[in-house]
Amino acid sequence: MLFALRSSIFTKYALAVGIGLMGTMATAQSQLVIGMQQEPTTLDPTADATASIDGIFTHNVFQSLTTVTESGEVQPDLAESWTISEDGLTYTFALVKGVKYHDGTDFDSGDVKFSFDRAMAEDSVNPSKGIFKSIDTVSVVDPNTVKIVLTKKDAFLLFNMAKGDASIVAPESAETNKTNPIGTGPFKFTSWTRGDRMILSKNEAFSGADGVALDKVEFRFISDPAAATAALLAEEVDAFPGFPAPEILPQFEGDPRFDVRVGSTEGEVILAINNAKPPFDDIRVRRAISHAINRDEIIDGAMYGRATPIGSFYPPHGPAYVDLTATYPHDTAKAKALFEEAGVAGMTMTLRLPPFPYAKRSGEIIQAQLAAAGIDAKVENVEWGFWISEIYKKQAYDLTIIAHTSPNDMGNFARGKKYFYGFEDEGFSDLWERIRTEADPVKRDALLKEGQHFLAENAIHGFLFQLPRLGVYRTGLNGFWTSSPVLYQPLAGVSWAK
Repeated sequence: MLFALRSSIFTKYALAVGIGLMGTMATAQSQLVIGMQQEPTTLDPTADATASIDGIFTHNVFQSLTTVTESGEVQPDLAESWTISEDGLTYTFALVKGVKYHDGTDFDSGDVKFSFDRAMAEDSVNPSKGIFKSIDTVSVVDPNTVKIVLTKKDAFLLFNMAKGDASIVAPESAETNKTNPIGTGPFKFTSWTRGDRMILSKNEAFSGADGVALDKVEFRFISDPAAATAALLAEEVDAFPGFPAPEILPQFEGDPRFDVRVGSTEGEVILAINNAKPPFDDIRVRRAISHAINRDEIIDGAMYGRATPIGSFYPPHGPAYVDLTATYPHDTAKAKALFEEAGVAGMTMTLRLPPFPYAKRSGEIIQAQLAAAGIDAKVENVEWGFWISEIYKKQAYDLTIIAHTSPNDMGNFARGKKYFYGFEDEGFSDLWERIRTEADPVKRDALLKEGQHFLAENAIHGFLFQLPRLGVYRTGLNGFWTSSPVLYQPLAGVSWAK
């Protein structure tokens, strides 16, 4: 009797524990915690250049007319199909029917017109307003059809339409998207605890919701490499797609709990030079800086060898890539001579660094390299908000280090002196216009090669390395891209192995 009673109690206890464990496992299979270095400054990808905004919201909360696969292939999104006129100037998009915003508002062609007109407006704050430059008019044909007419052919139009800058937003919620983003995507914004985390939840009304495995995605903002490592090892974070500590990767590679993936990004890491400010408007000074730089030391010291050197502004994995790293070989004596020739030997330069490990580590090494060439580079570590407001918007800097992670962004050098580079050249602007409007990929690649040579020869910046995508993931987590052809990571296809 005693045995039977104890057996009965044990059976009930075991059953309860089993049910509890099954519930916990089911919850874990539908939730994901992602580590991220950079916290967004705002939640609207059409209003700010901060890359993490796209990383969280683009094609997760917001959608665009098109999307892009990991291989860089353009595919339909809110536009289910499109036709292009024979002259390449008119694009007619057939939109997906029955789509609703997260607040229940209906999506239609009027929203596309509103979104594009808003991005192209004279007072637009869109950080990539230039991608709409080729558009003449956007018109509503009917509720499910929109027509875009160009002034000139645009080889990048369909690709650019997939960017966060081209997200389709509703007039009813556009003004509040900075704090309460409302899109049509597979996930809805739930909460933002500043300085800590952001939570998205599954949009059950999304047309493909049945194929979305995750019910909840939490982003944890962890800028410190040591803290990022600790969070992964403690299994508080499931994924860190932009892991900031390359020196720790061997530890994760030897741990069966984790899957380490090293891929490429579109991020050219540059020692940006304020070309509009003396003495950096003197090519001799810029060339001296380029000769003072030792890329191998920078890559070994800042990235522990896990990066590819670049000599211009184009990714090494691209079809038009030209290896121009030998244009300014490391030569401290030559750098000194050029600084002396330009009359700036011994001068002090300010190197303002954003709060990213690749920038801070590279900056310390470059500081020593410039010192060897007789230049006193004063390092100032600044917060991201300061970098955006003072460096990006006001050009208040001599030198800075930043990764440009957008694809097809050589056009930055055609944005004029108001852009933070402080650079303007009519010949290059004309070249970029020809690149942008050239439909033949072979001819376009030839022009892109010409552009790379121009930027290298004129030492517009110190070109350092291509930012790798260093990802650390819990074993059994599927669907994360190894490489990043764009700034976003679609989460609708991410799932745990069953």
